[in-house]
Parts: sequence; C-alpha cells; structure tokens
Amino acid sequence: MTVAHVTGAARGIGQAIAFRLAEDGHDVAVSDLASMSEELEATRAKIESTGVRSIALTGDVSEHDSVRSLVSDTAAQLGSLDVMVANAGIAQTKALLDVTPEEFDKVLAVNARGAFLCYTEAARQMIEQGSGGKIIGAASIAAHKGFPLLGVYCSSKFALRALTQAAAQEWAPHKITVNAYCPGIVDTTMWEEIDHDLGEINQVGKGESMKAMAAGITLGRVSTGDDVAKLVSFLAGPDSDYITGQSILVDGGMIFV
Repeated sequence: MTVAHVTGAARGIGQAIAFRLAEDGHDVAVSDLASMSEELEATRAKIESTGVRSIALTGDVSEHDSVRSLVSDTAAQLGSLDVMVANAGIAQTKALLDVTPEEFDKVLAVNARGAFLCYTEAARQMIEQGSGGKIIGAASIAAHKGFPLLGVYCSSKFALRALTQAAAQEWAPHKITVNAYCPGIVDTTMWEEIDHDLGEINQVGKGESMKAMAAGITLGRVSTGDDVAKLVSFLAGPDSDYITGQSILVDGGMIFV
C-alpha cells in the first residue's frame, strides 16, 4: 500500500485530490492550517469511509519545522511517504505598484518556499526509504504566462516550475519523479476571491471577471477540482513513471505552450 500526503487538503483542489488518491487505493495523510481543522477532519473521515487509512495533520507549509513534522508524522503513522502533493497555496490580486514588500514575501513564503520545503523534506524521506517516490506540486497557468494584477502570484508559480525542473534532475538517481499540475480557472473559493478582487479593481459585478476570463477557455467551461485530481492521479501512479520535470497544463485550453 502506498502512502500519499496532500497539503492544503481541507477544501478545494486539495480535497478533490485527496479523495481521488484514496479512490486509487493510496492511504492518504491530509494537512492544512490549524484554522481549517474542522474541515480537515471531515475530509479525513470521508477518506477513511472508502476503506483506506487516513490521518489529518495541521501545519504551515511556510515553516520548516512544521513541514518536517508533516513528513515525519506521515511516515511514522502510516508507514512511509511515497507520494507528496504540495498543493497548499494562496493568491493575491493587486497591481504591482500597490504591492508591499511584506505582501510579496507572504505569497512567496507559501507558494514558493512552501513548495521548496515540501519537496525537499519529502525527498529526504523517500531517499531514506530507498524505494523512490512521486513529488507533485501545484503550479498554474500562471507558471507559464504572466497576468496583469496577478504578478506576485505568477512570480511564485514560475518559481515552483523552475524548482520542479531542477528537483527532477537532481533526484532522478533516487527514482523520484517530480512534476507539477497547472490548473486554469477552477470553481473554488480561491477563484471566487480572485473574481471579487478583480471586480473591485475593474468596477464590475460579481462573477463578471471570471466570466470574461473563462470566455477564452477552448473547451467552454471552467474546471472543477476533479479535473485537476485526475491529472494528479496519473502523476501519482505507475503510468507516469517515465515523466519527470514537467509542469502540465490542465486548463481546458486557455493557453498553449
């Protein structure tokens, strides 16, 4: 039985990924901030109802000691760590000239530093185990293209994409693959917040900003968490063993690279 850990799993894309990995037969550790503990426990309970083991852990991916504990507790309680999904992330919608250095640091601390910590601590555990593993990060279409009013968020995701490429090359001798998934517009709380902030900046009503961006989706609809979870399922499984260092778009055809 393989063991997966999904950060940012209390709701949204992370929760959908955790459910899908459980369906695939992985035991699943889920983690999120302590403020999300109630939702996280509900996620854990639903996972266990499918017949696999699950634990719920709280922590902050931007803090090194916290990530160390997430990894070590997963291995100690479930027996190993074979798949790490560094899903936790935050967004910011703001003109670059209005962004403070503190705001920039906050986004990079979660999205870039957090991914770095999850990647490296998971890799150390997998190397110690000696049986390889899968490390998967949450990138975005914003890892392939810069967008106005999302400049800091894009910077953090470009950083994660570069980290993914470098890690894949360094850890290949240990039979660890490293890839990232790149969603577009997803029907989640994060995108509701982005829509709200864009609406205030551009002085348009609720839903109008998302509608305008979604008009460019080739397949004609925004994505769901399940759309993203299907890709992560593939990257976590044996059919992706010959794929590494990639940041794969799952955006319905918004951008083409």
